[in-house]
Amino acid sequence: MTETGHGAGERPVEGRIRVAEGVEVSSLLLAPSDSRVLYVLAHGAGAGMRHVFLESIAQRLATRGVGTLRYQFPYTEQGGRRPDPEPVLLATVRAAVAAGREEAAGLPLLAGGKSMGGRMTSRAAAVAPLLGVAGLVFLGFPLHPAGQPGTSRADHLARVDLPMLFLQGTRDTLAELTLLTPVVERLGARATLRVVEHADHMFHVLKRSGRTNEQVLDELAVEIADWQERRA
Repeated sequence: MTETGHGAGERPVEGRIRVAEGVEVSSLLLAPSDSRVLYVLAHGAGAGMRHVFLESIAQRLATRGVGTLRYQFPYTEQGGRRPDPEPVLLATVRAAVAAGREEAAGLPLLAGGKSMGGRMTSRAAAVAPLLGVAGLVFLGFPLHPAGQPGTSRADHLARVDLPMLFLQGTRDTLAELTLLTPVVERLGARATLRVVEHADHMFHVLKRSGRTNEQVLDELAVEIADWQERRA
């Protein structure tokens, strides 16, 4: 794996990922020399790979031996706001996983991401195996649109034959816990739900929670690293 350092403050290495003929997207690899695993990390629908949340979580994961490969979807690469059609999103996930497999040089791979990026990764895994991926990590799984509770967006998870970690805030309006909890329970031993008290979809917490947003980001990084360590 490319050596970039051991902790927070390191600069990621910029790269390119070929999705299809004439379609390439940008990537950012942050891989400390002591990495034990590489997390192929997709962004959410409303922001690209350079969003402060993804930058912050990548830096925190790096201090815990978890490298990250962030990447753009074609629509964000082109400066658009409307997500690509699902076949394009899934093809991008597969291309990013292939790139991650090459960068990891034999280390285990995780895949997933923030909101839509995580869901599209699981959609891809439900269609066909993601070669080399040992588990999926969801940073706020978008179970339903805000104000429109439902579970149909999770139907495909039954066809995903991988360990899955769901990190969800109690104030996430895109995933009511009363709906998400039974979804995760039906997946059995391969699924783990970690609830972040007082956190919303972006993992921001209320002041009265007694914690800061930075502390919550630390908690997320610890959860991901510990989950992977227990499975290794």
